[in-house]
Amino acid sequence: MSKPLPVALVQTPQYAVDQPLDGFASDAKAVLADHPDTRLLVYPELHLCSPQRREIAAEPLDGPRSRKLGEIARDLGVWFIPGSVAELGDDGKMYNTALVFSPDGELVTSYRKVFTWKPHEPYEAGDRFVVFDIPDTGRIGLAICYDAWFPESARHLAWLGADLIINPVLTHTPDRKQEVVLAQANAIVNQVFVASINSAAPFGRGRSIIVGPEGQILAETPDDRPAVIALTLDLDEVRRVRERGTEGLNRMWNQFTDGDAPLDVPLYQGRIDAGNWQPRS
Repeated sequence: MSKPLPVALVQTPQYAVDQPLDGFASDAKAVLADHPDTRLLVYPELHLCSPQRREIAAEPLDGPRSRKLGEIARDLGVWFIPGSVAELGDDGKMYNTALVFSPDGELVTSYRKVFTWKPHEPYEAGDRFVVFDIPDTGRIGLAICYDAWFPESARHLAWLGADLIINPVLTHTPDRKQEVVLAQANAIVNQVFVASINSAAPFGRGRSIIVGPEGQILAETPDDRPAVIALTLDLDEVRRVRERGTEGLNRMWNQFTDGDAPLDVPLYQGRIDAGNWQPRS
């Protein structure tokens, strides 16, 4: 049995890129003061990178911003996803990259957005899907905003063993209502938790959401005002849903058995092979 995971998703306006991170640290401390049981604290996409000043905000992952964020995580004593940032890669290109810090301040992993919002974003695309483990609790997958529109993202993260997909978002456009539906759909078809955390006004439309592995809305902010979703998740529910089936019926991860012939997938120039279908542990 895994430990419960108290999460806090902070729907908040973007933090100005030219302000010191001490103010961001104070804001995070205030959230934890109101929700002291939190183990995983999450902010929206590009929370620390104003859209008008992305190039100024771009830094390597071993730069001063990451070091400061590690110090903040260590001071907070929680798993910390400060949204995504503008990363300056070793290749000189800019990426939209989510960062994950452990409670001791270590940069545990990073994820470069695979499906950038073309042609509107100036970022290069990432080339891999990323999960990380919270010991004794579960496995978390990372997806950033537009990734949610591509079923390949959620399916690969679930196949890699994710119990919960964290999707930081910066959506100011009318399609936020579709993103809410997609959060439910990705949860349903992969039998995982999905948390989609959007920015507050003026740059975001809010409506952040946490969805359970049968597609049920567990928590949602009603509008674009600043808000915090604080909820304790039992990630073992993923295994229970997959065992009994969604609504006691559908067990998609058991669809293919050893006796089934491989299914060609022309779109990917590959195939579904029964021996490679079920999620990794």
